[in-house]
Order: sequence, then C-alpha cells, then structure tokens
Amino acid sequence: MSKPVLNHRQSTSITSSFGALPRLALLSAVLLGGLLNTACAPLVIGGAMVGGAMVATDRRTSGIQVEDEGIEYKAAARVREHFGLNTHVNINSYNRLVLITGEVASEADRGKLETLVTGVENVRTVLNETAVMPASSIGSRSNDVLIATKVKAQFVDAKDLLSNAFYVVVEREVVYLMGRVTEREATRATELARGVSGVKKVVRAFEIISEEELARITPQAKK
Repeated sequence: MSKPVLNHRQSTSITSSFGALPRLALLSAVLLGGLLNTACAPLVIGGAMVGGAMVATDRRTSGIQVEDEGIEYKAAARVREHFGLNTHVNINSYNRLVLITGEVASEADRGKLETLVTGVENVRTVLNETAVMPASSIGSRSNDVLIATKVKAQFVDAKDLLSNAFYVVVEREVVYLMGRVTEREATRATELARGVSGVKKVVRAFEIISEEELARITPQAKK
C-alpha cells in the first residue's frame, strides 16, 4: 500500500482540504525561519507532460496523467465560473491528489473553493493551502518561479535522485514537493529543497512507496 506526497507542471491560476487517505504522509512541514512574504507563483516542473519521453519516466500511469490534466482543467473551470478571474488560486493535481495554493478574500471563499474542487470527478483528496490575504504581486510570483527553478536544478544535479519523480510547486516562498517516492528519496529531496536560498518552508505532500514497489515500477534497461 502506498501513501501519497507531490512535482511541477503548468498550473492554472484560478482551492481545498485533505480528505482521509491510508498512510497519508502529508503536511510534514520543515520550517526554515523567517516570515513568509506575499509572493505566490506555482511552478510545476518535471514528469508532468503527457506524451513523449516524460511519460516513460513518470511514475504515474499514462491514464492517471490524463486524469490529472482533466482534474486541473475542470477544477479551474468551476472556480472561474464561481469567482471569475479576480481570485489568484493555483490548482495542481498529482496522482489525483490536488494541491490548492494562492490567496482568497475570506474564509468563506476558501471553504467554497475547497468544496468546488473536491466535487470534481476523479479527485482522490485535496490539500487546501490557500491564505486569506491580498493577492500577491507579479514580482513576488516571479521570485517563486526562480526558487522553483533552483529547487528543480538541485534535483537534476543530484546523482541519487530521479528529478522527474518530483513535482515542485512554490507559493510565497513555500516549497511543496509531490510525487510517488520512497522515504529515502523524500528525505533527500527535502534536504536539497530546504538548502535553496529564499526558501522559507518545505511541505512534503508525497505518496510514499516502498523500495520494492519502486523497483517494480521502474523500467528495466534492455540488455
């Protein structure tokens, strides 16, 4: 039995809560000190494309990858229909686990966003990380993009990690890590992310799998 945790792709700027999942390894936050600023810009990188070489190294099935794309599209449409384009919210789905980040005007809006996303077909569970505060500035979001790029670069340079196994989202200098990874990989990735300049906190939202399961789902090189 695996337990869920996150990676990064193009998110939809348009929120949520965590439903119960077996052995859920979520919200294991690593505080790095300092106050969070209002920057907010998710960057989704690695293993998120449908088609091409990225699918071969993605630990989700191709069917789940398509479902994740559909979840993001449908959730964004629901939020736009209810709130228009004035709410800065980002929706990212990995293995049907949906992360919602950004800023909303009130707790009521936060709850409504969560309800809207939870009701989308195929959603397994939701993590609502939106904050009740003014929308972040473009400059702040650009800073988050830079942080996400640095984090992903650390994963690419690491010889003991498969960078495409991780989905990276950054909001207001908080790094969210998603993906189907082992505890060993999760620990290593967290260490690398927390060492990146500008990172205030790292939140693990992984689906933890065993080393045996990793070996089973890893394509074997042809001899």
